[in-house]
Amino acid sequence: MDDQLAALEALAPGFVDRIAGVGGVEGIALGGSRARGTHTETSDFDLGVYYRGGLDVAALQALADAYSEVDTTVTEHGGWGPWMDGGAWLVIGGTPVDLIYRNVDRVANVWSDCQAGRYTNEMQTGHPLGFWSHAYAGELALAIPTDTMSTRLTDLRAEMAVYPAELSRSLVTRLWEAGFASANAKKAVPKLDVAYVAGSLFRAAGVTAHALHGHAHRWLINEKGAIASAAALPAAGPLFAERIADVFVSLRPEADALEQACRDMQSIVDDVAANLSK
Repeated sequence: MDDQLAALEALAPGFVDRIAGVGGVEGIALGGSRARGTHTETSDFDLGVYYRGGLDVAALQALADAYSEVDTTVTEHGGWGPWMDGGAWLVIGGTPVDLIYRNVDRVANVWSDCQAGRYTNEMQTGHPLGFWSHAYAGELALAIPTDTMSTRLTDLRAEMAVYPAELSRSLVTRLWEAGFASANAKKAVPKLDVAYVAGSLFRAAGVTAHALHGHAHRWLINEKGAIASAAALPAAGPLFAERIADVFVSLRPEADALEQACRDMQSIVDDVAANLSK
């Protein structure tokens, strides 16, 4: 058994198997930092609960009540919005254990889109950059599977081991938006609208991170840690993360500072664009 799955089993004996027995559940996979090897001792255990059709939420609630040390509400699917779908936040042995729903049919449809170079980026609570649909494929590709996984899930995950070339091209092409966002930020400078400038430059940074990951055929599934992850990719160039950080550190309600932040972000985007075209 994988070390992280063994740690979860030691923390919550039988928990994964009991979730797998809930009506509608087609498999469980461990995701997040523990799957990617970037966790600390206090990191959450993020469990993807893959389901089809109806999901027996009452049974999941009963399991949460049995295992969690804090009162936990298990949502209906869709309870956390259109893309996060739903789930629950438990605490077991002092450690957060999160259940996150994923509809298997929707994951399969997203994977088909990825292979054709299609994805969406939509508003979603908890995702200030919006939810990028190809994250569904990336989550499963990077996850540690449990032995509860159905053949369909196992086969999907195996396919996702090869990053789609068309998705790579689409994400690299999207870099134009980062330049647009940087330029658009300048319109708020005369009003010293720091929040608008910051939001626009955050958008530019996030789109750039996605373009870099797409170019490198690497899955990016969340804004958290996206800049550090992008900085490790060759096309990011030297001091990518430091340059991004300096942009945001410099933001204050002064026209010169805001103008400089916009120029600095545009310079970062331009450098990345040059690297991606090589």
